[in-house]
Amino acid sequence: MSDTTLDVWDADAKLPEPRTNKPLTLRRRIEAALFFAFLKVMGSMSVERASGFAGKLVRTLGPLLRSVHHRGEANLRLIYPDMTAAERSAILRDAWDNIGRTMAEYAHLENMAERVTVENVEGLRAYAEEGKQAIFVSGHFANWEVLGAVIRREGVKFAAVYRAPNNALVDRHIIQVRAKAMTRYQIPKGKRGGRELLSALKSGLSLTMVTDQKLNDGIEVPLLGHPAMTAPAPARLAKKHNIPIVPLQLVRLPGARFAITVHDPIEPGDRSVEDLTREVNDILGEFILARPEQWLWFHRRWPADLTPA
Repeated sequence: MSDTTLDVWDADAKLPEPRTNKPLTLRRRIEAALFFAFLKVMGSMSVERASGFAGKLVRTLGPLLRSVHHRGEANLRLIYPDMTAAERSAILRDAWDNIGRTMAEYAHLENMAERVTVENVEGLRAYAEEGKQAIFVSGHFANWEVLGAVIRREGVKFAAVYRAPNNALVDRHIIQVRAKAMTRYQIPKGKRGGRELLSALKSGLSLTMVTDQKLNDGIEVPLLGHPAMTAPAPARLAKKHNIPIVPLQLVRLPGARFAITVHDPIEPGDRSVEDLTREVNDILGEFILARPEQWLWFHRRWPADLTPA
């Protein structure tokens, strides 16, 4: 689909301000400087070379972050109790590799959509051609940032809901990168973005939401058979505005390429928020089990008493 008109519809949208509730300490300024230097080096390489280099680097260094790595091991023990230590180690090294690749690919995000094939692309284009709305949901699989780039490529008008990084300088940069690669309509999670979220839906935009992380004030529904505090926002918004939830499955392929599968829409109907959220978690769980090495195992997804270090 041609990109000619896509630069017009969101051209006047105001970008969100970077977060202001985390002080810019010296440590954060140094972190940001290192991040920008890393992106500059990665941007000087081809995307394949940058992705491969950073993958190998983080595959080696990631396990040295012992507390984070141990959290990943604990999560894997919970979900795969019969898995051997060697099997867990292999999955976590691949997961670190994927994180490194994703970081490097930020330097090339504007051009990443051309590296993605879409299964059931008609199911995505319908929302552009017929002017319908959807809440597109996924998780931290492969390079989750390419989801928005592909949705834009196919002509869907949407707002991206995101969690702001703790570092305001990094936050500002990523907002600008997403504005070029995806959409200028970006809504931070939480109270700060509540009004913009409703405004986006009322103006006819679709939403993209990554919903696999723990939300302390969410609702408890199972993920992979264990209770997990989960964001109910997709279900609540779908019910309130009577629009479907569309799961997107993303898989990393060799050569910094990707495949997205557009799954059948979940119609809210008269179902409860809990029931809808449970179905979304069931689908995300299937995505995790299909390619466990491409999921972000390192966050605190389940209660601490279930995943002791």
